[in-house]
Amino acid sequence: MDAMLVVTLSINKMVADGYDPLDPFGKIIIKWDLLLSSPGRHSVQVIVENMQEYRHVEKPGWKLSWHWLNKEVIWDMRGAETTEQGNCSAFASSNNLPHCCLPRPTIVDLLPGASYNLQVSNCCRGGVLTSMSQDHANHVSTFTMDIGSSPDGPEEFSIPYNFDIGVPGYSCDNATSVAPTKFSTDKGRRKTQALATWEAVCVYSQFRSSQSPKCCVSLSAFYYQNIVPCPTCSCGCSSSPCVKKGEMPPYLEQKHDPYEEVSPVVTCSDHMCPIRIHWHVKVNYREYWRVKITATNLNTMKNYTNWNLVVLHPNLKSVQQVFSFNYKSLTPYQNSINDTGMFWGVQFYNDVLLQAGKIGNVQTELLLKKDMGNFTFKEGWAFPRRILFNGDECVMPSPDDYPRLPKSASLSSSSSSYTTIISFVTIVFSFLFHLLLV
Repeated sequence: MDAMLVVTLSINKMVADGYDPLDPFGKIIIKWDLLLSSPGRHSVQVIVENMQEYRHVEKPGWKLSWHWLNKEVIWDMRGAETTEQGNCSAFASSNNLPHCCLPRPTIVDLLPGASYNLQVSNCCRGGVLTSMSQDHANHVSTFTMDIGSSPDGPEEFSIPYNFDIGVPGYSCDNATSVAPTKFSTDKGRRKTQALATWEAVCVYSQFRSSQSPKCCVSLSAFYYQNIVPCPTCSCGCSSSPCVKKGEMPPYLEQKHDPYEEVSPVVTCSDHMCPIRIHWHVKVNYREYWRVKITATNLNTMKNYTNWNLVVLHPNLKSVQQVFSFNYKSLTPYQNSINDTGMFWGVQFYNDVLLQAGKIGNVQTELLLKKDMGNFTFKEGWAFPRRILFNGDECVMPSPDDYPRLPKSASLSSSSSSYTTIISFVTIVFSFLFHLLLV
């Protein structure tokens, strides 16, 4: 079997299993801390933490759900709420009804601006979790619950099971017991700890998220007269619903729930992708070279907030300057390999990739120092190996289609040293011949 095919199949299998080789420790952790417990009544703190380097949870945010083991009910909540109360008739004789009596509740984060008496620390962002690299301060959501037993249930607390974070592509395991969380009080002079702590881990798979890719890559270079387009049908075929330029179908004018994910409606193209990334080799200097990267939003239904790009290229270890984007080098294995970088927008400037249209794109330029031992424009070396948008792999053109150097340039490059020697010998002989004539 061809070696490239083996590598591709291996990567596809890892992605399908929820393992990302560029972020091997990436995951979302759901942590339960049992703070207080008395017969039939328990106080719990739940933390949803995004431990992924570049993959974030965007609007409409997480929707956490689970199954109770013994028909427990939620009496009160802070920092979040359930989407439904359910049937609480068993508690009709009580002065107050529980917040939720469903055997499988669905929890959502409170929205920004929620009443102060309902808030806790790290809440109220509508379920949005930033990635650790982009915004370390907002990658955590927290809420608290007062949990009670059903009238005929046991009085001890039992951790629920069958967790789901409600974001496409993620799958979660059951919670396991871990060391109790410790809390710092009195400015760090005293530490308290939870009565018990459990953690459930959720991992992402692009294949679980969508049956088709979400982005593609096109290429061009100053030494090549054509643009290498995205592969045809990268994200679907032209028979799929799409919007022709200048048209506005009626369903685009309808109101949509801002807290529900809307299916993409893309501008008609050969590739049918919501996002197109273009890599252009712009200028060749003596010791440096320059690249322009453009991300274009072709989805007429969505703005991409806190977007990011991850690029794999061998010369990223020698990045000298990045214009108009933030940049971070990613070294997932903590070794000398430094060929992966992450790009994202500058806050309040270009951190939102707007809907399809004239201004529906963001762009940057990179200045890279040439590594003379490895640098070449031959055989497509100047183009990226992989590109990810918001953590999803983009479809690359076939290596056979990459822009190539003109044959004359290739020949002159490969024979430059030979030409230099011939010129030197010619000058020497001309000088000696001149001496003989004198």
